[in-house]
Amino acid sequence: MLFRRRKPVTISERLGAFFWPRKGFTRAPRYIALRVLRLNSSPHAIAVGVAAGAASSLTPFFGLHIVLAVLLASAFSGNLVAAAITTVLANPVTIPVILTASYEVGTMLTQPQAAQAVGGQEIMRMLEHLDLASLWGPVFKPMLIGSLPLAAAGGLIFYPLAFQTARLFQERRRRARAHRLGHPT
Repeated sequence: MLFRRRKPVTISERLGAFFWPRKGFTRAPRYIALRVLRLNSSPHAIAVGVAAGAASSLTPFFGLHIVLAVLLASAFSGNLVAAAITTVLANPVTIPVILTASYEVGTMLTQPQAAQAVGGQEIMRMLEHLDLASLWGPVFKPMLIGSLPLAAAGGLIFYPLAFQTARLFQERRRRARAHRLGHPT
């Protein structure tokens, strides 16, 4: 074989690489950030796309995040690719945090007094029996209501960060290109 390893990878090395990648955990987020920053758009369009992706990823509409982000980005004239890429903020690690936060915020907004607490076992029982109608009031409704302020806050936080980052990245890239070509800026 032309590209075979001289020393085959052992099972322990594979397990080690699975739990701790050789290039580290920051490689994927850096790649995603550079992928968004290298888009051919204005800093405003990139920032609107990033804000739309961040806002949609903070909603409990799993499976529809990209569609929601693209719709939000197109409504506000943002970059659709940036919106779709940024939905990666909702991943298997962050989904429990997003669901818990949206549920807690929703219960605070809908039932400020002593709310009837629904335990995890009770929710699992309702899901096992597909009793979705009884889940609407105590679980889904607060989660949907709680996701609205979280999504708005996510969009408002990510827009200025993405705008400044894209603006600085594009300025630096423009200066480096001009320097390479021998043109003064």
